[in-house]
Amino acid sequence: MIKQSKCKICRRASEKLFLKGDRCFSAKCAIVKRPYAPGQKPKRRKGGLSEYGRELREKQKIKKSYNLTEQEFRNYVKDLLDTKTKLVEDVPSALIKNIETRLDNIVFRLGFARSRGEARQMVTHGHFLVNQKRTNIPSRQIKIDDKISIRKGSKERAIFKNIEEKMKKTQLPAWLSMDIKTLEAEIKRYPKIEDVQLLGELSAVFEHYSR
Repeated sequence: MIKQSKCKICRRASEKLFLKGDRCFSAKCAIVKRPYAPGQKPKRRKGGLSEYGRELREKQKIKKSYNLTEQEFRNYVKDLLDTKTKLVEDVPSALIKNIETRLDNIVFRLGFARSRGEARQMVTHGHFLVNQKRTNIPSRQIKIDDKISIRKGSKERAIFKNIEEKMKKTQLPAWLSMDIKTLEAEIKRYPKIEDVQLLGELSAVFEHYSR
């Protein structure tokens, strides 16, 4: 499978998905410079998107913004659809909880990484500990009271240069907490839909995978 550049993914979605960290907030952002799909400027679509096309577009926005593969995202949604009658919480809230409490997403939310893609790479390289044990699994689900910290041997790496100062300027989500002195973080409570600014419509995602 040919891997698309992150900028082309945003241009195809016609929306910023913030896949390249600081660049997305600058004038260099591809969406600002070329606010149309890759290739030639498309002709106006007379009838607009079909319902399937709309669902696909919304699904792609959320999936790409979380830096998930199709298989990963499909598994999260399908698992909830298959077991929804057993859930105490509603299905959309359960999906948000599952994708937000991935280790790579939490590393991004804590401000250790500029993007979820960078966070995934940092976790894969073993730079973080969960409950004092090294892990390299980006999809690991973090639970309340789990302790997340930077591995001692990684603190001297360039990616963590001046990390204490950066953390002081980072605004954490209400459901996360961090000790600035030790740089140890944990989940205070599980995230809710209202805690997250989704770039796509959740109902369209479930409609898409329910077909």
